[in-house]
Amino acid sequence: MTAELVHGQNHPLPGTRVEIRVSAGTAVVPGVTLGDGQGRVSGPDAVALPGSGGLPGIEMPSGPASEHRLAVDLDAVPAAVERVHVLLALPAVTGAPTRFGVCAAPHLALVAPGGAEIASFTVTGLRSESAIVALELYRRQGAWKVRALGQGYAGGLPELLRDQGLSATDAGRLAAALTAPAPGTGSDAPSAPPVPSQARDRVPPRERPRPEAAAGRRAATSPTTPPAPPTGTAPAAPPAPVAGDAAGRTLEERLYNQVWGMFEDLSRAIAAYRSAVDFAESRLDRELDAVLADPRTRVGPAAEAARDQARARQAELVDRARAVLDRDLAQLAAERDVVEPALPPPFAGWESPVWHGWTAPTEPPMAVRLGDLHLPERPELRIPMLVRLPLERGLWVDSAQDRRGAVDVAVALAARLLASHPAGEFAVRVVDPAGSATGALAPFTDSGALREPPATGAAGVAALVARLTQRVDLVQMALDAGGPVQLPPGFDPARQLLVVNDFPYGFDDRTITQLRYLADEGPQVGVHLLLVADREDAREYGRVLDPLWRSLLRLTPSPDDHLADPWVGHAWTYEPPLAPPGSQVVPRVLRQVAAARRTYDRGRR
Repeated sequence: MTAELVHGQNHPLPGTRVEIRVSAGTAVVPGVTLGDGQGRVSGPDAVALPGSGGLPGIEMPSGPASEHRLAVDLDAVPAAVERVHVLLALPAVTGAPTRFGVCAAPHLALVAPGGAEIASFTVTGLRSESAIVALELYRRQGAWKVRALGQGYAGGLPELLRDQGLSATDAGRLAAALTAPAPGTGSDAPSAPPVPSQARDRVPPRERPRPEAAAGRRAATSPTTPPAPPTGTAPAAPPAPVAGDAAGRTLEERLYNQVWGMFEDLSRAIAAYRSAVDFAESRLDRELDAVLADPRTRVGPAAEAARDQARARQAELVDRARAVLDRDLAQLAAERDVVEPALPPPFAGWESPVWHGWTAPTEPPMAVRLGDLHLPERPELRIPMLVRLPLERGLWVDSAQDRRGAVDVAVALAARLLASHPAGEFAVRVVDPAGSATGALAPFTDSGALREPPATGAAGVAALVARLTQRVDLVQMALDAGGPVQLPPGFDPARQLLVVNDFPYGFDDRTITQLRYLADEGPQVGVHLLLVADREDAREYGRVLDPLWRSLLRLTPSPDDHLADPWVGHAWTYEPPLAPPGSQVVPRVLRQVAAARRTYDRGRR
């Protein structure tokens, strides 16, 4: 599992060969320095920059660009080297940004030789800096680790290199080599979007494709305005979007990666826009403060003119950033319009025509749609929220504001999961202690899609939960023994989804302990939870249930901005996956699911 590092955090490296992949919101120049135990470099020959020659064990890219790959072989660096620093600097060229604070945050990923991502780090919080020490690879007790630094220098690369021990002359000479970018790599080169921090209930990072899976996608632009094309030429039109144009071996995998690429592109485009707006507002504040600080311009026509000019500059920058954002959003909307109709049933909304031609699949899908996500800058641009299967964590539909609506969402989710699996390979069990969800559960009970009626009353709840707990124990014991999984008669070999309504009503201390056990251990052996609950109803248990709530992915029956992406931590508004009002698609599909299971059961006899 990839480690997403924050400032100052370290992580062990599994080997001594690693590739460092850099993506930024504008063209940047990478660099590497080799230092001693204190990080001090011995001289210019311990610094690698494009055009300055390489270093033992370091393969450098050439010239500024928005994306780079640096290959590092730590076995090949000199024995005296204890620290390897990875640098990023903005090139001093006309039209390029002069500070990272107006760009999308740089992102670095460390990748093992086999392609597995080891760790990643997004350098957030930058403002006036034009050079940064992003990562530090350091030797500790014979093993190598990586530390996320993100240390910035407003004085640029010369200040950074002087801080690492170079003389002012040597630092200036090395930095001077960056004033002329390589052909085709200037500040107007295609830029890659940011990938900053995390916030709120995070959309699980494991659900997004690896960087190589998203390769080839267009990049979100930085808040700077691109240069005008040469006189007499028209700007190149963006390529027409095509469904399934992402990497992948199957169409399903390509569509999955494309949807997550759209999610990432939208996240980064909004991050670049918000960064530009924040910068414009902070610059306006500084300029207005400067006007007030000078007695000669504090009042009078000169002061008013200075304030008007400052506000005009702020409005101009915001307008330029909005124009870039609108362009990127229009392209994303066009892509969404061609991708949505091409999605298979597990990825598609209930309103999609593909559900009208549903047939039982022969293989489980790689992912399922749990709803839609959007941001306030363009609420109508909704991205499917796809989550990989089998589910690695349970789901919790929060019923605090709308109990009936929460059950409706649970039914829609359970129906989607059931219909996305081959007949006989997935089963839904329901706990409804007081029978309060009878009406909402009608699509399941009337269709025959449930293999047994919902468990009611304390005895029914205890019996069902105990049976699933025993199943988990037996499967785990068989796996621990290294032999084939043998379940006794009466145990369903299919994956199980336990839908629990009105939790913790009907649960005693024993069944609550068992449910927590199912939440922790069940997903590994095919038992998954879907709770419909108001957390306040469990307040009498105090902190006992806190680990349970934290282990579940919280969803809501009405739009709510409680989810965050793994790149920049935007507060995304979640829309539940409900069928259109008056639609009978869910009951119809469940009847077809029940018929397919009966055919499957007859074939097993």
